[in-house]
Amino acid sequence: MAMLSPDEIARYHADGWVRPAFQLPAARVSALRSALDDLIRRNPGVRPEKLVSAHIEGDNGEGVRGSSDFLELARDPDIVELVSGVIGEDVILWGCHVFCKPPVDGFETPWHQDGHYWPIRPLANCTVWVALEESDIGNGCLRVIPGSHRAQVLHEHLHEDRTDLTLQQRMAPGTFDENDAVDVELAPGQMSLHDVYMIHGARPNTSQRRRTGVALRYMPGSSLFDRSLRPVDGKTGVPVNFAQRPLWLLRGEDRTGRNDFRVGHGRVPGA
Repeated sequence: MAMLSPDEIARYHADGWVRPAFQLPAARVSALRSALDDLIRRNPGVRPEKLVSAHIEGDNGEGVRGSSDFLELARDPDIVELVSGVIGEDVILWGCHVFCKPPVDGFETPWHQDGHYWPIRPLANCTVWVALEESDIGNGCLRVIPGSHRAQVLHEHLHEDRTDLTLQQRMAPGTFDENDAVDVELAPGQMSLHDVYMIHGARPNTSQRRRTGVALRYMPGSSLFDRSLRPVDGKTGVPVNFAQRPLWLLRGEDRTGRNDFRVGHGRVPGA
């Protein structure tokens, strides 16, 4: 089973992100690329950068017809083991977003902090960003500001009413120094883990190559997915329905005793 090394865990806590040695085997990546192509065919009216809740089979209630192939990926024991190394033994899956940037006109992802968007209290989360294709400087790879998570502060975000962005909230000018940015280049099957407070983004893809990452979202069992909260409701550029978002307890316990693991699980597969 995969496991983060002590050095990888230390780097995650110090920098807010880490690229572990573990990666998915080539055959698994190939199968997931086929699942991705099928997912895109199922959703002809959805920008491929905005395939939210792609892990929920059929009509997911958030404008996307998802696929259980991505739920299987999110529940992969090796990935859950990696996540437990940084958030602890109580692991709850609550989200999956496929960011597929097509060649030439792949959307920019503005600099942002994930916690600005999510109804998790106390705010805690590890995102695993799995590359299904090469993700490098040339095709708009993930970029991070190491150490920007340490103060555990959510900075001001400004709304941008544009149609060429994956998200319509951008960090306010002067919040950080973009010269500190690190490009997270990944080969197919490699992945990175990042903290909920870390500042990150990605340039547009103007290359001739597609760039795809699957963002898997995990929170610790000590946090509540508060369905009554609607952060930046309607201003993200991505339709979400947190009130009906299903949760999966993948390891350990729900320490809050308040997370609802029934809501959102009543869908008929393929409906």
